[in-house]
Amino acid sequence: MKQFALIGAAGYIAPRHMEAIKKNHCELTTAYDINDSVGIIDSFFPNARFFNEFELFDRHIDHLSRTGNKIDYISVCSPNYLHDAHIRYALRSGTHVICEKPLVLEVDKLDSLVAMENATGKKVNTVLQLRLHPAIINLKNKVDKEPNDKKHDVDLTYITARGDWYQTSWKGDINKSGGVAANIGVHFFDMLHFVFGELIENNVHHFSKTRSSGYLEYQKARVRWFLSIDANDLPDCAIEKGERTYRSITVQNKEIEFSGGFNDLHNICYQQILEGRGCGVEQARCSIQALSEIRRKTPTGYTSDSHPFLRALRSL
Repeated sequence: MKQFALIGAAGYIAPRHMEAIKKNHCELTTAYDINDSVGIIDSFFPNARFFNEFELFDRHIDHLSRTGNKIDYISVCSPNYLHDAHIRYALRSGTHVICEKPLVLEVDKLDSLVAMENATGKKVNTVLQLRLHPAIINLKNKVDKEPNDKKHDVDLTYITARGDWYQTSWKGDINKSGGVAANIGVHFFDMLHFVFGELIENNVHHFSKTRSSGYLEYQKARVRWFLSIDANDLPDCAIEKGERTYRSITVQNKEIEFSGGFNDLHNICYQQILEGRGCGVEQARCSIQALSEIRRKTPTGYTSDSHPFLRALRSL
């Protein structure tokens, strides 16, 4: 049975990792978070040791190694800006890594992780779960069979309303989260690369604390994208249902239905990692490069071919 430790146990995504560890018949023996609101651990691994001081967590990991109970994997679910440091800690501790996206915030950090993988013989895995969604796999299979010079027109919209707490937390700090595009959009950018090939062009139309939008051209697609955490951007169809999240991907004006099928994606991702088939550093490179460029580009303003949702925002 593989032994796991978890860095970042109190956040939104940590329970998905705990469930995936349990469903793949592994054991979470140790967890760390600066916050102690981690009662969710009892639902999965009530006997796991918990630490809210990193030094004590580090000492325990070292103790396990020296007493023949070495950890096999450390899962990293900490804030985005700490991923790089926590991945390097795990590699130095002699464990494989499973890290939530975005793997890092700056593309140059990827090369140092590859160097550490080579030096330690351990692998960095990341969670790119949309690559496992049946609707996305079907779309990729369709696109792969088409001529290389065929371009699809794609509109991507993702709105997930967040309250005032968001801007107070680390997620509202662009230096810690990478901004809205990185925090809520990274899996979509990876999916676009996965389906439509290499990124050719990257233009930003709007960039703020609550919204981002732009244009991406891939080998086989022209993509207009819009991301928002502002509840005022929710369309009527979501509001009428009492929903605070709206996602839409259209290809050639045809909606790709992928509202369901998300529940088991982390479990499948862990299964593939444990089988040696996980997504690693190089698979994450394209999306990290895109996000890094988005943060640094000067927005060009709203244009006639901008994402349809931007038209409603011009009067703000």
